[in-house]
Amino acid sequence: MPRGTSEVSEPMYFVLTALRSGPLHGHAISKSIKELSEGRVQPSVGTLYGILERLNERGVITVDREETVNGRNRRYFRITDQGQALVEAEARRMQAAASLVLRPTTP
Repeated sequence: MPRGTSEVSEPMYFVLTALRSGPLHGHAISKSIKELSEGRVQPSVGTLYGILERLNERGVITVDREETVNGRNRRYFRITDQGQALVEAEARRMQAAASLVLRPTTP
């Protein structure tokens, strides 16, 4: 069953949500997604980097900086203003959809 909209999949939504707190590298993004989704969303490393690449190509995230830690390159990503607007719009869409189910019913 597809999740999210054609514009934002559920894993993409959680990546964007994680990056709202500031620039993060891949492992930190993965850890944040797991925490934010209470373990429901756990993209593989390859899937996560595919998502990051697509979001970067769309201009909703960008590379903030790169560092070398213990001889390994670490790339930090940050959300752009366009990405912030996108994740907020998706949150409003989901809130409106949830309100149809969660509103009090009349007997």
